[in-house]
Amino acid sequence: MASNNNIDLCNVRLPLLNEGELYRLSIRDGHWTHIRIQEADAAAPISTSLESWNPDQHVEMSNITTLDLEGKILLSSFVDSHMHLDKAFSLTTVENISGTLEEAVRNYSSASPTFSKDEIKARMMRSALQALSFGTTHIRTHLDFNLRYSRDIALRTIEAALEAREALAPYMTLQLFPMCPYNFMSLDNEAIEEALRMGVDGIGGAPHLSVTPKDDIDFIFKMAEKYDVPIDLHCDETDNPQMRTVEYVAECTKEKGYEGRVTVDHLCALASMTDKDAGGIIDKMAEAKLKAVSLPAVNLYLQGRQDSFPVRRGVTRLKQIHERGIPIAVASDNIHDPFHPFGRGDLLQIALISSYAAHMGRPADLRTLLRMITEAPAKVLGLSASGITGGYPANFVIVDGSSTEEIFTMLPERRWVYSQGRFVRSPGTKAAWNNNALAQLWQKASEAVSFQKPEFAKG
Repeated sequence: MASNNNIDLCNVRLPLLNEGELYRLSIRDGHWTHIRIQEADAAAPISTSLESWNPDQHVEMSNITTLDLEGKILLSSFVDSHMHLDKAFSLTTVENISGTLEEAVRNYSSASPTFSKDEIKARMMRSALQALSFGTTHIRTHLDFNLRYSRDIALRTIEAALEAREALAPYMTLQLFPMCPYNFMSLDNEAIEEALRMGVDGIGGAPHLSVTPKDDIDFIFKMAEKYDVPIDLHCDETDNPQMRTVEYVAECTKEKGYEGRVTVDHLCALASMTDKDAGGIIDKMAEAKLKAVSLPAVNLYLQGRQDSFPVRRGVTRLKQIHERGIPIAVASDNIHDPFHPFGRGDLLQIALISSYAAHMGRPADLRTLLRMITEAPAKVLGLSASGITGGYPANFVIVDGSSTEEIFTMLPERRWVYSQGRFVRSPGTKAAWNNNALAQLWQKASEAVSFQKPEFAKG
């Protein structure tokens, strides 16, 4: 593929900096070097329209290409801080008749021994590449770790994930967080340490599902300290306002000196509490420097299943957590699996759903939501050099729109994705991948995914 890591971009809109100005940006060796307001009376550079440019054309390493964005929006690439890539596209083999979280957990657990490593890897590749096509270049994925069947089945997913991470490394980054099974004290706990030794990036779990949640949380912190890895926990994904494991997580975080290294996700119970109770918990989260992730699409789908009207919808207190100064991201969670039959890994879509769910529609709110799919999740993942800043790697997405309001209204399909020193995706061709090897990965992974199961359609 041609080199395109020495580029100037002109007539760029940066809505998170100053949407009223046009900017000129420079990339050298795949890193940002200059970000400056474009002077209205400056001599126009000799440029090529982004619309007509072919990133595969021959470019000498010493040359600098100037691309005219013609007022299109450029955002730092999206960061999806919570996905389940290994479960994606499993709905054809794992159903969920009731639509509840409990049935999804039960059915996926029963089916997991039937999945081969190649099948799990293909699903991960397909869903990760789909997210990349929409502008996501960094993903944290939680991994099923089914020790109730056997160590081999649990580690099979880890092996598939490690192989997927390596295959995708030239184009995007994956962080891998195996989920410690709840109620696991009688299980093969050494297998969890083996997974950590194999090279995963952190440790996760869902202790609110356990009959001994404090013991589970203590064990997870012990493992995290031993292997010096961050923690990312599903917390209180329930409509029950009495479920408050996040309080104990906050206590342990402060006690262990793990501030800034613990993320709590879902937090649905906060949506069912009184303002006073929820406010106290949010204060404790802030004091422990917890980071947070909301999964609005999936929780809108799963929560409130046992309610008669009025039905609780389960999306956590997004605005209140943000206003308390806690980094909170919104993320995709699940794609076409028993937990969520829809989704496509497009964080602009997730930001729009968040706007509906959290009543965030003012102009300032929309820009906050853009930060919840860029800046905030970068903090969750610990990406210290992420953003449109001189010296940082240039990972970005160009969206075919000229204002924040337009992109939330139209959710433009046409996007240009730049990752790790190259354009990897452009609109205009059938495949749209700007790399033959990447296109082949996509084709192979796509062939392993099916949306068809006739007997489900009869239900």
